[in-house]
Amino acid sequence: MEIILLQDVKKLGKKGELVKVSDGYAKNYILPKKLGVEATKSAKNDLMLKEKADNKRKQEEFEAAKQLAEELKEKKVVISVKAGEGGRLFGSVTTKEIAKAAKDQLKLSLDKKKFQLDEPIRSLGNHIIPIKIHPKVMGELTVTVKEL
Repeated sequence: MEIILLQDVKKLGKKGELVKVSDGYAKNYILPKKLGVEATKSAKNDLMLKEKADNKRKQEEFEAAKQLAEELKEKKVVISVKAGEGGRLFGSVTTKEIAKAAKDQLKLSLDKKKFQLDEPIRSLGNHIIPIKIHPKVMGELTVTVKEL
């Protein structure tokens, strides 16, 4: 019997997959627990339409991420902090502060967790911060740290 899974089932498949199982397994376990539905012609068609809609949405998200990455290349964020001799900062500039400055100055809401900053910024000057906008798209934001 063919079943379309409504939830992930261990050792069988993931949600939305079309799988073949024995009739007894389907009637006694999968269908009563509402883990899947029988793969009728209409259910297969619904699955196909849902997959097309998901693919279209994912493609639109990818295009939007690419556009945002292009916009970020020309943009610049300025952060003013206290500094001592030799351009050393009192403290550091973290991703949280960069995200807040980007929201205030550029009107862009960037998640602080998406910044690929190995360690906080501890010196004055220009710093290029990589940002993982989408699993396939990386952007860069220029951050200028200047003295108050």
